[in-house]
Amino acid sequence: MSGTSPATTGSWFDRINPVTRVGGALILSFPLLITLDWVSATTVVVLEIVVWLGLHWRTFARHARTLVIRCVPFLLAAALAGVSMSLYGRPGGRTYFSWGLIEVSEQSLSFGAAVAARVVALGMAAILSLSDIDPTDMADGLAQVWHFPVRFVLGTLAAVRLTSRLRADWKTMELARRARGLGDRGLRRFATLSFALLVNAIRRGSTLATAMEVRGFGSGPRTWARPSTVGPSDVVYIGSTVGIVAIGIITSLVTGDFRLITEVL
Repeated sequence: MSGTSPATTGSWFDRINPVTRVGGALILSFPLLITLDWVSATTVVVLEIVVWLGLHWRTFARHARTLVIRCVPFLLAAALAGVSMSLYGRPGGRTYFSWGLIEVSEQSLSFGAAVAARVVALGMAAILSLSDIDPTDMADGLAQVWHFPVRFVLGTLAAVRLTSRLRADWKTMELARRARGLGDRGLRRFATLSFALLVNAIRRGSTLATAMEVRGFGSGPRTWARPSTVGPSDVVYIGSTVGIVAIGIITSLVTGDFRLITEVL
């Protein structure tokens, strides 16, 4: 596989194997999916911000605007989920407002805050852990560290690399149709361009598959130009994610707010 070797310089965070960062994101996400209380989720969010900024402040300084923009969708989703749960969640305790199917109570507000905090925590775990991962580095890690099937890994890598071409193809087809005097708009234009893009993608995929087959991809054991390994940095990173999760759960247990999601369904 071509490309430069994984980063050996720069911040400590840059030297963590991409698959380790994926594993850390999964560790952070799992407890948030099986519990429903605002204390543990809020604690996880605060610790994620503190730890990530401490370890990866150079990237934040370089790409602060991009990272903030990436956070906007899940912040909006968190607000929508929190409001919906507050209005329609299981009522309990003191009732503050009631109208038809809407009942805002002490318990529903607590559930709304818990859901909103969890959406933020899950979104931040994905963005902060997986930002700036090179697809080739990820493929190296999946094949060499996690031992995924080589054919699957290389095929997925090729697909990811080609997705960047889709936008350029769309723009080219738009310009071609405009040059030919085709001024259709709306749904018809979208459907026509989508079908043309699909046909073009299938043709390119077939050509790529043939080229990879001719070059011996999947015909036997592979050698790798860039070794992908794990080291002390990866161990520290996984330990930090486990510590964040443990602190969040212990905090909710101490405050008496810990709830498994099965208790509120």
